[in-house]
Amino acid sequence: MPLSIDDQVALLMQGTEYGDDELQKAMSEALRERLLDAKKEDRPLRVYCGFDPRTSDLHLGHTVPMRKMRQFQELGHDVTFVVGRFTSLVGDPSDKDKLRPQLTAEEAAANAATYAEQAYNILEKEATRIAFNDTWLSKLTFADVIRLASNFTIQQFLTRENFRKRWDAGDAIFLHEFFYAIMQGYDAYHLRADVQIGGSDQLFNIVTAARKLMESLGEKPNIAIILGILPGTDGVIKMSKSLGNHIPLNTSPEDMYGKVMSVPDDAMGQFFRLVTRWSPDDIAELEEELESGLQHPRDVKMKLAREIVAIYHGDDTVQAAEAAFKQVFQQHGVPDEMETYNVKAGESLLDILTASGLVGSRSEARRLIKQRGVRLDDIVQDDPNAEISITEDAVLRVGKRRFLRLKG
Repeated sequence: MPLSIDDQVALLMQGTEYGDDELQKAMSEALRERLLDAKKEDRPLRVYCGFDPRTSDLHLGHTVPMRKMRQFQELGHDVTFVVGRFTSLVGDPSDKDKLRPQLTAEEAAANAATYAEQAYNILEKEATRIAFNDTWLSKLTFADVIRLASNFTIQQFLTRENFRKRWDAGDAIFLHEFFYAIMQGYDAYHLRADVQIGGSDQLFNIVTAARKLMESLGEKPNIAIILGILPGTDGVIKMSKSLGNHIPLNTSPEDMYGKVMSVPDDAMGQFFRLVTRWSPDDIAELEEELESGLQHPRDVKMKLAREIVAIYHGDDTVQAAEAAFKQVFQQHGVPDEMETYNVKAGESLLDILTASGLVGSRSEARRLIKQRGVRLDDIVQDDPNAEISITEDAVLRVGKRRFLRLKG
């Protein structure tokens, strides 16, 4: 049964976060009107989201806008996945309090090659348009850029918190950083977008820059779907590979399940709204059952972990991932399957941790050892330089989820 317009608006506004109740209300009403107009005109909405290929290794936080795009697809709308091969040459300053390093064209192209395929874990491949913004942005003349830039004042940019912090601290703000919002606004105009999706760090780029540019160029301003930022496994800070609180898409089902289970209870609601296939009614029911005590938080989190693993690895992997989690965490065992490392003569604990890839760097290994987070056959290791000699197979454990079988 088709969803009513009210139900569509509730679904599409799920997980949005504008930082201003009046703005959220205005965007919700604008979306309702645009949906009604599209229905009368018998046409789909034109929806897009841009992704700068700054890395080829995506994590769950990157998928938040893709999930919203999929919801629009399921309602029959026209979705475009824009790979920012040109905007990535500038680097988005939106969530940074310092200059973001610029990518080369070669780096951007290499990363872009993997983006769309990973996105198809969520998006309907046949219904997704892929576009590269260098195909139109690279054709703008200097006169075009002057015309576009004349719509904005320096003061508008300096009201942004990240720029204001740098200004107050006396840190450099480079002129090319202002171009980013203008370029993104032109993307929306070029695509004649009805709807633009982005995270709350994109509020200025979408609500101020894109809407203003579209209107000044004679188009109806797009509707901004501004989504909350997914926290990492700490439940507080934005999910980030550099902070180590991320859930990679290319990890194993067992690791993904375990990482979801490590998310604090009070962050589950954000995961429900931002990275699952659940409807507003599904989420409301779950939260009511949690609040009333009808369901235990652990059981709901296991349901969440099953949902996320099923999305990225398929339903047939869920049972084994859950069994592995129960064995390791609930029964205090070790997994049946793990990577194997052949210890070489004279290798230290530090050598093994880094050479095996169990940790990312020697400094991380030292930190984990200092924090008593490294065990060999369940014995805490406190000397990073201790030479490891193996006569029988042993299990090296880092933290709660990383295991390595050592062989002599």
